[in-house]
Amino acid sequence: MWVADLTYIRLRFGFVYLAVIMDAFSRRAIGWALGRTPEAELTVRALNLALRNRRPAAGLIHHSDGGVQYAAHDYVAILREHGARPSMSRPGIPTDNASCERFIGTLKRGEIYLRDYDGFDDAEASIGRFIDIVYNHKRLHSALGYVPPAEFEASLKERSLMPTPA
Repeated sequence: MWVADLTYIRLRFGFVYLAVIMDAFSRRAIGWALGRTPEAELTVRALNLALRNRRPAAGLIHHSDGGVQYAAHDYVAILREHGARPSMSRPGIPTDNASCERFIGTLKRGEIYLRDYDGFDDAEASIGRFIDIVYNHKRLHSALGYVPPAEFEASLKERSLMPTPA
């Protein structure tokens, strides 16, 4: 199961938006994109990256909130083209997407609130480093036995419990 969400990030002169997709089992951020607008194109870019990174088998459940970006024709068409089943949170129930909401909170506390980004490129590079290096490879998760998501996945691959991309 994958979970997805979208958030805003304040820069000195405006806002940018982050779309992220996580593997709910390993808590690993597997696709993300930063953009100047919260349009569906942003979530499509994050989805395409996750699909390239994982190449999931048909039957994957993709869960998000009920935002228009996730209900957009192009987004849903890509999910269906890959055999994924879209799932959306019930209106007014944010806990349906709690693991992705928790990731965003961690990102904001561990990176975004600590920085004053010079602009879009600075924000994109710094947030990318945090997601790819700190969160996926260094941050310990109690739900994973106090190991980072990348290490958790590697241990599953060693024991042949996690499918590898084709």
